[in-house]
Amino acid sequence: MTIDRLVTLVLLLGGLFFLGPGLWALLDPDSFYRELAPFEPYNRHFVHDIGAFQIGIGVALLLAAWWSDAKLIVLAGAAAAAVAHLVSHVMDNDHGGNDTDVPVFAIVAAVLLVTALARWISTRPQPA
Repeated sequence: MTIDRLVTLVLLLGGLFFLGPGLWALLDPDSFYRELAPFEPYNRHFVHDIGAFQIGIGVALLLAAWWSDAKLIVLAGAAAAAVAHLVSHVMDNDHGGNDTDVPVFAIVAAVLLVTALARWISTRPQPA
């Protein structure tokens, strides 16, 4: 096995390692806490946030297996984390936080998504 193939394998496995539990923590925080991370005190929102940022790490690792543009990978991974973090705050809006959390996190997610999309479009080969 070549170093390049080994690196790709590690990126894929690492991406799944973070993405799977990240989705679990975001989508079923009670089960994630009970089965995988029973650290006191339980806080549903913090488990959601843990999932959000694990999703971003997982997405970045998976994208790095296919893309070589570091700026695009980082933007896309951060955008994935920001969107998941926004979802976390929308889901937990009735559990506290600040009134400004959802709009601020929506702006952050939108800026990262638009910038990632612009970077992707600008780096695609142009037809001759």
